[in-house]
Amino acid sequence: MSDQPKKIGLIAGSGRFPLLFAEQAKRTGVEVLALGIKGVTDPALERLVSKLQFYPLGQIDKPIRFLKDEGVTEAVMAGKVQHSSLFGGVLPDFRAVKLLARLKDKRTDTILQAVAAEFAKDGIALLPSSTYLSHLLAEPGVLTRRKPTAAEAADMELGWKAAKALAGFDIGQSVVVRDGAIVAVEAMEGTDATIERAAQLAAAHGAKFGLVLVKVAKPRQDFRFDLPVVGLDTLKTLERCKVTALALEARKTLLFDKDEFLARADAMDVSIQAIEAAEPAAAGASPK
Repeated sequence: MSDQPKKIGLIAGSGRFPLLFAEQAKRTGVEVLALGIKGVTDPALERLVSKLQFYPLGQIDKPIRFLKDEGVTEAVMAGKVQHSSLFGGVLPDFRAVKLLARLKDKRTDTILQAVAAEFAKDGIALLPSSTYLSHLLAEPGVLTRRKPTAAEAADMELGWKAAKALAGFDIGQSVVVRDGAIVAVEAMEGTDATIERAAQLAAAHGAKFGLVLVKVAKPRQDFRFDLPVVGLDTLKTLERCKVTALALEARKTLLFDKDEFLARADAMDVSIQAIEAAEPAAAGASPK
């Protein structure tokens, strides 16, 4: 029997997600072979993996061949790639051109599911992006010392319904609410930009604090990609924009640097609640 360590591929976007995944995989004795995107992936990832190869956004064939040559049969997608990249900066290879031509639309889920199918054709299965990181998933309940006020709880309820509707169309997964009114909804700009826009709109109408952020998973979330994530950078945005409460989807949202994240939230007096939704996960995908 071979004592060769288990290998896993990592398709790395931006942010801390790929680094946290690589650190945890390394702790469990798994060898990580990483695909980076030029201008997107943090070069610091190189110190945490056995190999890191960079490719232009839109390349599919060479990255797949790299993983196959390394004997990889399982991989994970982790990190952000801005949706706006669809409008420029992409250098598709011939395989990607053919893939794009087959798509019924250019929604994020449609593209990523098609990419996952291309990897599968070559014997590389994409695993849930929470692999090795399930201990960072938000458990149901109030996660901070302070519970939401009655007004914040009402805004969370309204925001939850709006965010779920939004996510169902694969538009965005976050909504900002204040005093029973939807202030901003997320689209291609991302959560942080949505929060900042909401703060500007609220300030323009005389409201300087009291925003509530609601961030959810998509209905029938495919856990191989686009799992909701919050972290220390999120808290900086909440503090800057005077957000007082945050609602997350329990068991489907990753809390990066979890202990420090919650300790800082307590210091900021931000109330964070993880809400459990009774809806099925995507077929063949689980956060556990």
